[in-house]
Amino acid sequence: MQKKLRAEGAALVRDRAFFRQTLAITVPVLVQNSVSNSVSLLDNLMVGSLGTAQISGVAIANQLMFIVMLCIFGGLAGPSIYGAQFYGAGDKKGFTDAFRLKLWFSMIVLAITTVVFALLGDPLFRLFLTGEGTAGEAELILQYAHEYAPIILAGMLPFVAVASYASTLREAGETMLPMRAGIIAVLTNLVSNWVLIYGNLGMPALGVRGAAIATVFSRLVELTIIVVGTHRNSKFDFLHGFYRKMRVSWKLTVAVLKKGWLLLANEFFWALGMAMNLQMYSVRGLAVLGAQNIAGTVGNLFNMFYLSLGTAVAVMAGQALGAGDMAGARRTVWRLITVSFILCLGIGLVMGALSGVFPLLYNVDSQVRQLASMFLLTNAVLMPFFAISHCTFFALRAGGSTVVTFLFDSGYTWLLMIPGIYLVIHFTSLPIEIAYPLTQASAILKALLGMWFVKRGYWLRNIVHDAPS
Repeated sequence: MQKKLRAEGAALVRDRAFFRQTLAITVPVLVQNSVSNSVSLLDNLMVGSLGTAQISGVAIANQLMFIVMLCIFGGLAGPSIYGAQFYGAGDKKGFTDAFRLKLWFSMIVLAITTVVFALLGDPLFRLFLTGEGTAGEAELILQYAHEYAPIILAGMLPFVAVASYASTLREAGETMLPMRAGIIAVLTNLVSNWVLIYGNLGMPALGVRGAAIATVFSRLVELTIIVVGTHRNSKFDFLHGFYRKMRVSWKLTVAVLKKGWLLLANEFFWALGMAMNLQMYSVRGLAVLGAQNIAGTVGNLFNMFYLSLGTAVAVMAGQALGAGDMAGARRTVWRLITVSFILCLGIGLVMGALSGVFPLLYNVDSQVRQLASMFLLTNAVLMPFFAISHCTFFALRAGGSTVVTFLFDSGYTWLLMIPGIYLVIHFTSLPIEIAYPLTQASAILKALLGMWFVKRGYWLRNIVHDAPS
């Protein structure tokens, strides 16, 4: 692996055109994510200042909302594969139809998940409240989860539209508009949090409900900016008269569904697996909930680097595959894996050095702070391997290798990671400070598997050459 990474790193330094293209895609996404995650951290700090019960309640609600969001992204995955390849092939009609399918699929997924959440929300919340702690603490956490979740769920509708527009624009090489809309939205969220959580500027202090309302309002602002900016720009001629005809050919719909249903299932099972992980870890104490919330929010400040490069893999590899350039797609993926690995070695060092600092900013129990520091340090050490896994996932997905993608992501989660955590948590007396790093270390194996799958070349396919439109 090291030999391959060194070779691709040397080639990358000499290829300035590739470097410019990578920066053109990743920098706007990185800037948007930087602002978004920074504001999310401040949002988290504001909620955390209210107390441990508040941040734990929000953590439970957000974990379940994470499943809803991932299901929505799963609904977008199939059309996104076709969209990137249609654009690379110069097929504007196919590209526009792929966008229409994104809206249809994601709206259907949202409707289904909303019904499920409405029916099963309370029992799902209670699954996370089985750890050590008093009954009063558990009920208080549950109360805050119920205050926060319904409002956030209502904000999923604009989230769906923004995700559909932003992904389509990025597939067309437009990254600046989503970036600007995202920056304005997160700044709106920050100000709204300050006003609504604490009751500033004459508004009532709404606590966790205020945080949820601020998030929904910011998503509406983001949606307005991105829709107006897209439809008023003559550059996006593929959207002229877009809503006059929302019908898509049945043949294309079926073709996308054949590729997309397994990706949707993957996102659902992977997100469910992450929720299951949190639930199993929380058996060791309710303090784990707040600590995981802190570690997750802070960790996103650092994870955004490899997440942005994953976007580059999806767009650049997808366009190359759509144009029939298999050698170029392979070269692109290996180079981006190399960049991501090397970059995250440094980012991980910084994150590890600061792992004990960020939790001090929260008004939570000392045990929560200590656990959050340990979670952050563990994730910092494993970050280069997370980066490899992320890039390889998007490489496999770019070529429509849905079965391999499912096995690599959800298969790993449910066949290896979850059983490993269950055995350690329920059949050993290891403290969470040892159990967490031990079980998370399986990320190394996943990274190696991802490299092997990419090397095998299952994903090197043009799926739009003969696609109906």
